[in-house]
Amino acid sequence: MALPGAAYALDENAVIQEPEKRSPWAVFRFGFSAYKRGEKQEAVEAYRYAAENGQVGARWKLARMYAEGDGVARNDYEAFKFFSAVAQQEVRPGSPDETYISDALVALGKYLKAGIPDSPIRANPLAAQEHFMRAAATYRNSEAQYQVGRMFLNGEGVAQSVQQAARWFQLAAEKGHSGAQAMLGHILFESGRVVKGLAMMTAALDHAAPNDVGWIRGMQEQAFALAGESDRRTAIALAHDLRENGFD
Repeated sequence: MALPGAAYALDENAVIQEPEKRSPWAVFRFGFSAYKRGEKQEAVEAYRYAAENGQVGARWKLARMYAEGDGVARNDYEAFKFFSAVAQQEVRPGSPDETYISDALVALGKYLKAGIPDSPIRANPLAAQEHFMRAAATYRNSEAQYQVGRMFLNGEGVAQSVQQAARWFQLAAEKGHSGAQAMLGHILFESGRVVKGLAMMTAALDHAAPNDVGWIRGMQEQAFALAGESDRRTAIALAHDLRENGFD
């Protein structure tokens, strides 16, 4: 994926001398190749050139690198600025750049929900909810749908509504989001649908991301302890069916 005839290093003279290097997309591809080789400083330089020239994927990649401290010193405020530049793009659903936009909106929502210490970004649940909602409604992003559900459940930035929370959790659960599956199961369990709720939490635990295993297991084990023996057995069988056939 390196540029035709290009040396690995990108310098200003080379960009001027070789017209193909002025293409933001070509430089982004060059940066991607450098990143895969483990040459992250070189990748950052290429991504910066592409980002400054409007390449949305490069802006997103720089945002992720700053957010994760990947090849650069971690800097959430710097990540926030790059994510903001990505999110400002108007991209139609189905566009090749859709994933960049929806992921940036979710990242911004999380930053705005909690704020960024030692930066101008303060916690703003209303603004967070607006970003999550745009990603959830426009781009059908499952993480955004899950986050909208959590905010409705807790009344953060919106009026509290268990019904609305369940609706958004259902949308994310159908896409395989384990956190949404577990939360929807919890709501069902608490509303008296013991078997279905316990089954959903059990199935969600089987494929939860490492960061989610702890809280999902705690919630599932608590429900399991409260359920009767017959309900437990039926829920375990139903959990197997949910894993095989989905949560819709």
